[in-house]
Amino acid sequence: MNLNSHLVQRMLRLPPPLTRDLTVERDLRVPMRDGAVLLADRWTPATGGDGLPTALIRVPYGRSGMTAAPMVRPLAERGFQVLIQSTRGTFGSDGPFDPLRREREDGLDTLDWVIEQPWFGESMILVGASYSGFTQWAVADAAPPQVKAMIPGVSESALTLDFLHGDAFSLETPFVWGVQVAGQERRFGMLRQMLGGKLGGERKKVQRALRTLPLNQADTAAIGRHYDYIQNILVHDADAPFWRDLDHRHRVADITVPVSTVGGWYDIFLPGQLRDYRALRNARLTVGPWAHISMGVGHTYTAEALDFGLALARGEQPAERAPVRLFVMGEDKWRDFPSWPPPGYEPQRFHLQPDGALGTEAPADSSPDGYRYDPADPTPAVGGVRMAFGEKAGRVDNTALEARPDVLTYTTAALDGDVEIIGDVSAEIFFRSSLPFADVFVRLCDVDADGRSTNVCDGLLSLTGADDTRAARVRMWPTAYRFKRGHRIRVQISSGAFPRYNRNPGTGEPRATATTLRTADQQVFHDPRHPSAVLLPIRQVTSEKSGQ
Repeated sequence: MNLNSHLVQRMLRLPPPLTRDLTVERDLRVPMRDGAVLLADRWTPATGGDGLPTALIRVPYGRSGMTAAPMVRPLAERGFQVLIQSTRGTFGSDGPFDPLRREREDGLDTLDWVIEQPWFGESMILVGASYSGFTQWAVADAAPPQVKAMIPGVSESALTLDFLHGDAFSLETPFVWGVQVAGQERRFGMLRQMLGGKLGGERKKVQRALRTLPLNQADTAAIGRHYDYIQNILVHDADAPFWRDLDHRHRVADITVPVSTVGGWYDIFLPGQLRDYRALRNARLTVGPWAHISMGVGHTYTAEALDFGLALARGEQPAERAPVRLFVMGEDKWRDFPSWPPPGYEPQRFHLQPDGALGTEAPADSSPDGYRYDPADPTPAVGGVRMAFGEKAGRVDNTALEARPDVLTYTTAALDGDVEIIGDVSAEIFFRSSLPFADVFVRLCDVDADGRSTNVCDGLLSLTGADDTRAARVRMWPTAYRFKRGHRIRVQISSGAFPRYNRNPGTGEPRATATTLRTADQQVFHDPRHPSAVLLPIRQVTSEKSGQ
């Protein structure tokens, strides 16, 4: 066990622990209001564990092995007793697993149970990433006073819903996650999925399944049967009443528990996480250069649990720091700010220009540019916001993607000084398709002095009535990025990023049952009547010492 302790310490770059000698009390039975019983394990130092602040982690992925140890052991060795609970319907806990839907009731019942235990002291914190972060958002507004802090990593209060917008259906993440949890309790299920990403077998099977038509048969192609969660994401859009019970956005403004929230610039949940942060009254925010599955996320939210959470649980004040700490990519430095979005960054339009140019001046009269989009050979997702095991996420070389005939690029001249953008990014692209149904994908890139194009942020919008010229207003991922002197700013335009986003068949058929794929001829306009542009929250950098 000490070997595991050393490995986790090194992996998460933590200081030495107070103890490596831990005791685990397994399969504690936690009763719920409807008679169901959820199982939990309690990790404590071998001596002196009773009465320590409690860290509560509620997770659907199991309470032991490689899933739990990096979450639990660092906290139990450094000042907490830790209760890790399997959510309803997973790893021995009663009931069917209906993802996300019961976490408020079950979470509140668990909090009530914890504070009645003889080993409980006077305080607890809520901690965990992704789904475990969602379990915190689901209860935080009604948490008892013994809860002194919450530390959600790469998570937000509505979780699934940001993938299911009718005008931007993000297929890959909810589908791959559904496949993962459907098979995770098989023997070596989680290990097989992770190694499948490395070795290719499971990954290729899932990637083939994502191309299945109709999509409501894709779960059968991947796991041999229908899975309710996957069927539901295909049928119910984000605003459907079906999802109401797992949408906790309206609760965030009522949270009084101090919050330290940790995110990544290439995380799947970043826009919702920043929305939640802005609604909070007593919170701090850390965003790093990470995707959803990143060692940096684990290191940072564990450090926040030990620095921010443990201090508050002991009745102390955490070390003073700015409310917002951001890793500014390109500059590759951590910087502190008073708010999100930070002051001093004003939106500026960079217009698409003829001959593939990009600039702040208004576009001249010009003919539109065109390309053909074939959903049978969809424009691929390359890097960026990805969650799937085995898929490279974050910043990658876009050279091969930009060489495709279905991708347009618009690029500035070499910059004569550093240009910094921090905040929300969007685009307004005047667009027309030969079909009434089409997608517009916009990506912002940094082109270095050697001509290598690296993605910064992106977004997609699905249009109805696309056979009439119209402005596609695309919400892109927020970012913090410095384009260095001599680099160039580039905008990509295409009609897909598959399988991150579902391919648009061009027919208007429901996504669950569509079977016909139609090729479309697309046009992008850039003239005085159609001033297509990307809107960047910009600050000109006058010297290397400039900053906040």
